[in-house]
Amino acid sequence: MENKDKNLYRLDELSDYKIASNYSDVRGWKIVDADNHTIGKIDNLWVNKDMKRVVYLDVKLDKGLLDDRNEVHDVIANDNGKEFVYKEGDSHIIIPIGSVNINKDTKIVMANSIGYDTFRNTSRYNRQHNFDRDYERRVMKSYYPENDPGSGFDSDDDAFYNRREFDGH
Repeated sequence: MENKDKNLYRLDELSDYKIASNYSDVRGWKIVDADNHTIGKIDNLWVNKDMKRVVYLDVKLDKGLLDDRNEVHDVIANDNGKEFVYKEGDSHIIIPIGSVNINKDTKIVMANSIGYDTFRNTSRYNRQHNFDRDYERRVMKSYYPENDPGSGFDSDDDAFYNRREFDGH
């Protein structure tokens, strides 16, 4: 997303954007899976500027989830691409906003149908380098293998976000 035409921005990059008063600013909140296992903390929100809405939560993974992998650093993926191995610093994942429930009372965000093992095995990115549409596709396929978004969308096509996984709260 390093190009001048990008549509996704971290909320803290957009000085003229703020969370609407009827929504919670969940940055800094804990996120758990459906079984209440800690996934991490919400570091930021990814906003689609054209659509003027949040599409992803940017989650810094919990150390327990990171250490659970017996990782080998500086290797991208093995031959079949199923098992990702991460470089140092790859500790962030994105979660579509429509995949979570937000509890304003406890200040906890719960991933409805995505389990701990899925989060543990989901492709990560390094916050210094952002991510691209290929990364978004890999993540969506990891979370929703039965609903593979495929490659039919251009990298700047907002139609990619017109599905239930991106319906905000």
